Amino acid sequence: MSNKKNKIVTLSGLAAISLIFWGLYLFLWNNSSGLRPADELEVLAARLMAEARENLLRCQKEKGLIPEKNPVDFNQTGLIGLEDSPITTTLGNLQAKRTTTNPNLAALLVHLLKKAGVRKGQTVALGASSSFPALILATYSAARVMELNLLVIVSLGSSQWGANNPEFSWLEMEICLRSAGFNHHRLLALSFGGEDDSGGDFPDDFKNKVINFCREFDLKLLGSTSLEQRVREHLSLFLKASGSRRISAFINVGGSAVNLGSDSSILELRPGLTRVKKIPKPAHRGLIQEMALREVPIIHLLNIRKLVEIYGLPWDPKPLPQPGEGLAWPEKNLEKRKLIFLFIGYVLTGLFWLVANLFIQKRDGRPELRTGS
Repeated sequence: MSNKKNKIVTLSGLAAISLIFWGLYLFLWNNSSGLRPADELEVLAARLMAEARENLLRCQKEKGLIPEKNPVDFNQTGLIGLEDSPITTTLGNLQAKRTTTNPNLAALLVHLLKKAGVRKGQTVALGASSSFPALILATYSAARVMELNLLVIVSLGSSQWGANNPEFSWLEMEICLRSAGFNHHRLLALSFGGEDDSGGDFPDDFKNKVINFCREFDLKLLGSTSLEQRVREHLSLFLKASGSRRISAFINVGGSAVNLGSDSSILELRPGLTRVKKIPKPAHRGLIQEMALREVPIIHLLNIRKLVEIYGLPWDPKPLPQPGEGLAWPEKNLEKRKLIFLFIGYVLTGLFWLVANLFIQKRDGRPELRTGS
């Protein structure tokens, strides 16, 4: 076979391989796009969150509070706090807070954890402010149905409409949930919250209540130091509690400085299962960046309007959807792992063709016999 013919055969084979793999890519793409209905575990998490919400309503009523008369909590969830209070730290978006009371946020957490590769029995860390008590509830519910080892640190300060009622802050919510059987997580520590975690403007009686709570439940009360030191202390607590087991995901709820850091790049972070593209210098890092450095998947629960837009949930619904109602998750991108396998298969197949073709050419490369005229 002449060199020209060899070249044509080789290139034709490579072209055929390329077409086959391109077809395979299109097939995978078409079958990975669209919507996937929620599965049984996701719906179970949503039901569990609705049950937990009812328990919190009951506990508030037992304390003499009347959450059903809160005019801005029109779905009567008991998860919408006050416009202002002595433990309010920043402004808050009322519509965003009401949106998170949808029990299907717990189903979303299960979906995101599974997409992050988290499996039954693995360890997950939650760093949360009390600004979104419903999202803490959603995380507790998701972790429980997935039988995860959930490690938790909560800051008690809250923006408007969060867990900012001193009579029913996250302390009371935590006690109520535990008494109702929501005790499968491990609360490691509390902090006062606010810009520097000092709770400087909080009433003394609330501070004393926090101190007594930490003593009763053997929790660490984290103080006010530099951002870098606080991040290091939070990280150390999570790593120590996880022991020899790897932290399989880090969930951030709200806008706590120790979780977000102080670098402006955090504003560009996509909500939901996200990818941290910039790691700032240590003095400006939060737990999100520290976990990302350790290749821990990040689930970022902030920018609620964008979050529900991405995952197809309603904004400020009235009434709230029933658990599992209308749930279908967008699956519009091929998983990175599938793309890597597809590329490796393409390269190996191409190399195999080149080697096989070269072998055939050598085997058949006997000199041609020529006859005289």
